[in-house]
Amino acid sequence: MTAPVLELRDVTFRRGSTQILDGIDLTVRSGEHWALLGPNGAGKSTILGFCGAVTHPTSGTVEVLGRRLGRVELAALRRDIGHVNPRHPLRSPLTVREVVLTGVTGSIELPMRWRPDPVQLARVDELVAELGLDALADAVWPTLSQGERGRALIARALAGEPRLLLLDEPTTGLDVAAREQLLETIAELARSARDMATVLVTHHLEELPESTTHALLIAHGRLVASGPIDAAVTTETVSTAFEHPIRVERTDGRWTARAHRRALAG
Repeated sequence: MTAPVLELRDVTFRRGSTQILDGIDLTVRSGEHWALLGPNGAGKSTILGFCGAVTHPTSGTVEVLGRRLGRVELAALRRDIGHVNPRHPLRSPLTVREVVLTGVTGSIELPMRWRPDPVQLARVDELVAELGLDALADAVWPTLSQGERGRALIARALAGEPRLLLLDEPTTGLDVAAREQLLETIAELARSARDMATVLVTHHLEELPESTTHALLIAHGRLVASGPIDAAVTTETVSTAFEHPIRVERTDGRWTARAHRRALAG
């Protein structure tokens, strides 16, 4: 069994007098693809903050890529973590190629006086091609659709060759066609980057890529279920997490969730 890429042990988090998380355990290993599921306000984004070495726990331990938070320089650790955030706060009209280059520097804007070397440029062009963005390589950020931005941000996250990739509700704001294209792209990563681990946050089962191998469900900051996805994502666990009778089904590797009419009628 490989060493954990990410490990949370008995983690709690408080903001002032408010308990956000209580006793969360999570172990993610190389090549695993996890989903964090739960209703709004359940604590998913807080957990992702630990995964990205952004937030420290109030108690418990968090180890990311073998380094414990509180004992490591965070900026250096973050350079080894890819992060896809559809709310990417870019304000400049960078081209797609330039946006992907910021994944090399780990910055939002391109640093002044920094120039990529030929190897870095070749890697960026390779990623632009792999993500189907060749025709848009010189298109500027404000002109891109949400789906195009999503693929550009995945390329950006991969530019640093991370061992851990975090996807924070990556299909936010996408129409059905763009959502499906992005989910296919994420699923393809499981085949092209076999050793990379991923953690995806969502509250919609329909937004789980086929490549998802494990899931953690939380509600009110507490663990509901965790483990291989077929055991963790069930009608019972999802109904418990979302506090509503929901029938869960899986067809051709994709999930659906609907109100459990029989339970409602009963």
